[in-house]
Amino acid sequence: MTAQLRRLLSEGELSLYGQIRGASNLALVCLVSSGDDTVQCVYKPVRGETPLWDFPDGTLAGREVAARVIDAALGWDLIPETVLRTEGPPEAELGPGMLQVWIDQPEEPVGPEPVEIVPADAIPDGYVPILRAHDDDGSVVAVAHATDDRLRRLAVLDAILNNADRKGGHILVDVDGRLYGIDHGLTLHREPKLRTVLWGWAGRAVDEPTRTDLQAFAERLRTDGDLAAQLRDLISDGEVEALRARVEALAAGDPLPRPPHERAIPWPPF
Repeated sequence: MTAQLRRLLSEGELSLYGQIRGASNLALVCLVSSGDDTVQCVYKPVRGETPLWDFPDGTLAGREVAARVIDAALGWDLIPETVLRTEGPPEAELGPGMLQVWIDQPEEPVGPEPVEIVPADAIPDGYVPILRAHDDDGSVVAVAHATDDRLRRLAVLDAILNNADRKGGHILVDVDGRLYGIDHGLTLHREPKLRTVLWGWAGRAVDEPTRTDLQAFAERLRTDGDLAAQLRDLISDGEVEALRARVEALAAGDPLPRPPHERAIPWPPF
């Protein structure tokens, strides 16, 4: 199914469906079709990327795809299928960009969200607070996240991706209850830039099953020339080496990073 979906995203006929308003970079909703198969997807053209002071211009689409390549190599499937296209929908005329499968969410949340804003004195069971602030009425509230295994694994993925923008709104739960992370343009920088709302496991070593996956992935980064070449087509050699160092450190038992400074949480956090 994954190979079929990748082929559809890579080779199917694109048509424009709409636009995601409020996104920091241009994000269009498209349909991609081939024969009887049609899926909804998000197209982010390189031309629509907002210039940033700390990431090279025109690299965010490649980072999104590299994040999915890493996730797939780990076997975690926390990121929706993502590919590069040389052209977007013909009516947009925006050139190359990233194409990612759209995640359908329930119209109404089924149970608590993975990340919530709650009264500071009423943190739900199974949640950990990572930020306290005053609401508009002066009451103290907290940003808190769940501590289940699926979110913990996403926190590990963010650590090896060096994700600089893990907001609560970038964590989706689909209609079947499956969790995904999206928006990985600000990842894989050589310098430490981890900014996340998932600090609940900071300073702890990863669990053994996850560590086993990281050890296998570290070995692939050392020996799998095809995987290394695929990543080097998307990010720089130095960024691949920095990725390898982060993976090997966690695989060897190093703890997950602690918040490095006061800008450790993206703003806004949702």
